[in-house]
Amino acid sequence: MARHGLSLEALYPVWDCEEDDRLICRAVYEETHDVKTFVFVSPEPRQFNFAPGQFLTFDFPVNGESVNRSYTIASSPTRPHTVAITVKRTSGGVVSNWLHDHLRVGDVVRAVGPMGEFSTWAHPNPKRLFVSGGVGATPLISHVRRDFDVGEDLDTIYLHFARTPRDIMFRHELELMAHRRQNLKVAHVVEGVEGERFWSGYRGRFSPELVANIASDFREREIFCCGPPAFMGAVRYFLEHSGHDMARYHEESFDFGQLSPSEQQAAPPPPDETLETYEITFTKSGRTIPCDENTTILAAARLAGMRLPASCTKGLCGTCKTRKRDGTVDMAHAGGIRQREIDAGMVLLCCSKPRSNVIVER
Repeated sequence: MARHGLSLEALYPVWDCEEDDRLICRAVYEETHDVKTFVFVSPEPRQFNFAPGQFLTFDFPVNGESVNRSYTIASSPTRPHTVAITVKRTSGGVVSNWLHDHLRVGDVVRAVGPMGEFSTWAHPNPKRLFVSGGVGATPLISHVRRDFDVGEDLDTIYLHFARTPRDIMFRHELELMAHRRQNLKVAHVVEGVEGERFWSGYRGRFSPELVANIASDFREREIFCCGPPAFMGAVRYFLEHSGHDMARYHEESFDFGQLSPSEQQAAPPPPDETLETYEITFTKSGRTIPCDENTTILAAARLAGMRLPASCTKGLCGTCKTRKRDGTVDMAHAGGIRQREIDAGMVLLCCSKPRSNVIVER
């Protein structure tokens, strides 16, 4: 579409974090008593080009320090002039509490992305089952919003678990969309009904019986799951033992205190004495650990009992980005760090293997 002789792309080029990684907070909405949505725009008129389910990795100035966190984009790619994340306040959550308490309209943050393959675009299927717990609803609401906006009425079951009715995210919006789409089925499951005595929906926790009741044909569906690690573990265990083709199961998690599924399945071995081994010094913790030339610094730190912020463990999300004070590493990243950051001495610990003694700011 042209306007005054200009195309829409010319008026609003795509936002590129390599050119300008700043985002301005345009609005803040309360979704529930402990969940807020933060809406961002580019400083210059730009469009955001992303697939539903992808994420951004933010650089937040928390308590005078730069802290990286990945958040799924909750908004729809059909509304490209803004991008939104939805964040639940968690007890002891450094970033979530900072966002709730301090981020205001007009504030500027920095971000990298979008990234990720937790999307129906990467795993298409006309029959889908979306399973979420708590704030894990965010990548799935992006899918539902997108489908609704473009008029697609695919066979979709949206199954969400919450503690109480007041904790259900996007409840009324989902009910409206389900009312207007014949093939969108929304099922909310709560543990308790505090605040809503006449709740008529499902009650309980995740169970095979509940899933079979709501989605009896789950084995035929592409399943996307997001939520707390224990919740996703229960879903994964059920599917693995129920005949579901696990190639059609996909999950997303940004839990910074736990090992990722890939790390759990392949824990790093002790240092190999036949390989060259170096010392990795972490300036903030004061720890020094050994790491051989075939092991990533993150894997060696985890083996030594250290818990460092990390998510994808593939050099993609940028969560483990750290400044390297000294030393040489071999870093095979997948886009989670920009060249100007590398030039400034930043590394991703999850994909950096030492080639000398290394000192990092962690």
